[in-house]
Amino acid sequence: MIEREAGRLVIKVPMVMANARGLLEAGRSALQPGEQVFDLAQVDDADSSAVAVMLGWLRVAARSRSTLKFAHIPAGVRSLAELYGVAELLPLA
Repeated sequence: MIEREAGRLVIKVPMVMANARGLLEAGRSALQPGEQVFDLAQVDDADSSAVAVMLGWLRVAARSRSTLKFAHIPAGVRSLAELYGVAELLPLA
């Protein structure tokens, strides 16, 4: 689901409802102290659950004293975050 490549956490599966719980847990397990970058460049399908998962990762990171950033957020996910009024909560790498 998520692989560490060149210092980034690369999402390898669609960010859709069917994968949301697994992605949340995989991201939680992959977090390490310091700055982490989740790279969504390989995400070819995403729905509103992607925004929920990303916000969930941010909550976990705050508790574990990690800093998260997101790279290559798909346009559709960015639009959903804007629609929900949470786009400013998703820090970009």
